Amino acid sequence: MKNVLLLKAGDAAPSVRLTVGDYERWFVESLAPGGCQFDILHVHRGARLPDSAEGYDAVMMTGSPLSVTQPEPWMERAAGFMVDAAAHGVPVLGVCFGHQLLAYAHGARVVRNQRGREIGTVEVTLNEAGREDPLFDGVSERFTVQATHEDIVEQAPEGATVLAGNANTTVQALAFGPLIRGVQFHPEVQPEAMRALILARQEKLEVEATQRGYSPGERVPRLLAGIAPSPAGRRILSNFLERFT
Repeated sequence: MKNVLLLKAGDAAPSVRLTVGDYERWFVESLAPGGCQFDILHVHRGARLPDSAEGYDAVMMTGSPLSVTQPEPWMERAAGFMVDAAAHGVPVLGVCFGHQLLAYAHGARVVRNQRGREIGTVEVTLNEAGREDPLFDGVSERFTVQATHEDIVEQAPEGATVLAGNANTTVQALAFGPLIRGVQFHPEVQPEAMRALILARQEKLEVEATQRGYSPGERVPRLLAGIAPSPAGRRILSNFLERFT
């Protein structure tokens, strides 16, 4: 049984929580059946971090509606905790906001993506380093995952390696040495959760779409119609626990 400390970095919209649960539920549903138990810390609400990650097999951080472009004290504390955990031999995986926070902790800039929000089922491509990385063992060079984010890591910080990207976001996955990985996409999100996330943001998505030249009422139906299964997500999460711990 793997013991994972999950750092919860935000709350899903109320309509999302009512239909498909909150962020931590998606990690539990993806990994618990394979022999994983979670301790969940609501770090965005000021939950006290332990003195160390000793006793845990891994540390993970969720996504968040909050932004690393506006750092808060709890973000600094959580970033330091994750870096320290890896320094003491405990693997760390950051997802979306967690990925960005890890990059920030290593000296990268996190910025609003000039290409616009990425949301829905998307295709990501591994580069040579990604094809060789154990996080993506058994994953196709081009794979489908769910994504939702406005911010991106501008470029890999010194000492980190880009593993994957796509046309919207060139830094979709990063390796920070042997024990820290970050992914911009959401391996824990399944199609039903992606649908709930799109519907929760549909008014904002329509405003953004018209500003970028889409016809009114076009973008949200197109996003919903494009939702597809993303089995690579669960494989990536399983790889992290099996290959890094």
